[in-house]
Amino acid sequence: MSEAIKVPTMAEYMAQGKKPEVLFWVGCAGSFDDRAKKITKAFVKLLNKANIDFAVLGTEESCTGDPAKRAGNEFLFQMQAMTNIEVLNGYEIKKIVTACPHCFNTIKNEYPGLGGTYEVVHHTQFLKSLVEEGRLKIEGGKFKGKRITFHDPCYLGRANGEYEAPRELLRKLEVELIEMKRCKTRGLCCGAGGAQMFKEPETGDKDINVERTEEALEIAPKIIAAGCPFCNTMLTDGVKAKHAEDNVQVLDVAEMIANAEDL
Repeated sequence: MSEAIKVPTMAEYMAQGKKPEVLFWVGCAGSFDDRAKKITKAFVKLLNKANIDFAVLGTEESCTGDPAKRAGNEFLFQMQAMTNIEVLNGYEIKKIVTACPHCFNTIKNEYPGLGGTYEVVHHTQFLKSLVEEGRLKIEGGKFKGKRITFHDPCYLGRANGEYEAPRELLRKLEVELIEMKRCKTRGLCCGAGGAQMFKEPETGDKDINVERTEEALEIAPKIIAAGCPFCNTMLTDGVKAKHAEDNVQVLDVAEMIANAEDL
């Protein structure tokens, strides 16, 4: 039985008259999807290891509204957003970290217009800052020298211009970082954005996640690193579709750091 992971809620903090350094926004995937829960746990272990004073909203957190907005239901998006903003402002939240680029993009860029302005960082950016401040040490461990490629999530990369944070963390793990032919500003979408995650693919020659996975497999990595729970699902499905799961793993950057440390 592994030791219980410590995850305090904002309500508990408020009851003690305390404020956390940062609010961890878990997101729907990180809360409900069995695969993404592992990313949540890995990130929490890293926060605890670095002695970060953090809290989650728990049952007070609701979907950011990203899928509703992208699917064209602006009304539902605004309802979901306003509910969240009321809760966040009620707790006087200043800084938010999330492992989901969709939550990151929506809270960072779309909540200010509805009265919710916060400093929002992606978990790879946050981990990078912890390393730079000396609060977290990353060593190669079991990934040292392994061929690894990083798939850029659309909402972290092209939408918000962050390409270096995840790669810098991977370099700290002393991996052999190799790039797919379409990467960074030219990166190809995994196919899950815009609420596509929740519907069947339309008729065509090939699913986009299979196309993206083929690009990764071309360069023969041991691990496809991701920074988004949606990308993780799509690439995992792609690897299965190509019957390559015995040779290639899909892991979030946070999981890799936690695994390297055997947390």
